[in-house]
Amino acid sequence: MFDAKGFIEEAIGEIKSQVGRETAIIGLSGGVDSSVAAILVHRAIGKHLLAVFVNHGFMRKGEEEEIVQTFRGDLGMNLVAINAKKRFFKSLKGVTDPEAKRKVIGEMFIQVFEEEAKKDEAAFLVQGTIAPDWIESDGGIKSHHNVAGLPSGMVLKLVEPLRDLYKDEVRVVARELGLPPSISERMPFPGPGLAIRVLGEISDEKVDIVREANAILEEELKRADLKPWQALAAMPEGRSVGVKGDIRDYGYAIVVRAVESIDAMTATSMEMPWPTLKTIMKRITREIPGVTRVLYDLTDKPPATIEFE
Repeated sequence: MFDAKGFIEEAIGEIKSQVGRETAIIGLSGGVDSSVAAILVHRAIGKHLLAVFVNHGFMRKGEEEEIVQTFRGDLGMNLVAINAKKRFFKSLKGVTDPEAKRKVIGEMFIQVFEEEAKKDEAAFLVQGTIAPDWIESDGGIKSHHNVAGLPSGMVLKLVEPLRDLYKDEVRVVARELGLPPSISERMPFPGPGLAIRVLGEISDEKVDIVREANAILEEELKRADLKPWQALAAMPEGRSVGVKGDIRDYGYAIVVRAVESIDAMTATSMEMPWPTLKTIMKRITREIPGVTRVLYDLTDKPPATIEFE
């Protein structure tokens, strides 16, 4: 059985030994992986850890405010918030391939981190890499931004305290650390964020639509007391003919996906109650201009991955 308390003690000791009195930097997304990694390093080296929250423009609704309040306000962490939306959107202009998206976003993250690291003379980069990240990257399934997105010649040395853990074990560690359920039980969210939930080339309009659709989905799941491993709303390429009022419309489609899993290596499609699905569909098509169709993805993993890109 996994010993979370023993893992925490060992991890903190290893971090102290590796980092010493030098400064480390972490890209804090607010997800359970980066949050647990940040807390472990914070307990090991205190104010020598600089947590950097980068708003790349692909975050969920209200996420920046929540993260700043939780980690800077409630937990007293040394946190810097950077708005880099314009930089990320510019770097992704014309990019449609999902692997290219992940690598561009990973490289941009490192650029932002290294700029901030130079100000504070940081020597280490902390990442919340977990076992499925490098297993899937090494296996060619898909590149994770904190594995394959790292550029060659990076000057920062890596600290990856969760590298050998799976998501269910990370959650156990989060609970043992005393993190609130809003973090310990939070659904997984990819590092590239909504950029990989907009299939093909991104735009402000598409990202805003997907952000609203994801917010509606999470609200209705909470209202129905449903707790999937992960749920998401994504936008496929192209448009679909629809009708709004008595007028023919030509809008976007949204695909809703909810899966159950233990460690994210495999997953099964959730049998979501029909009334909940209908409510989600009605809200998305009524409340989000430009959406004419909502679909539900029934595919397990394998053959599909959980995220679309």
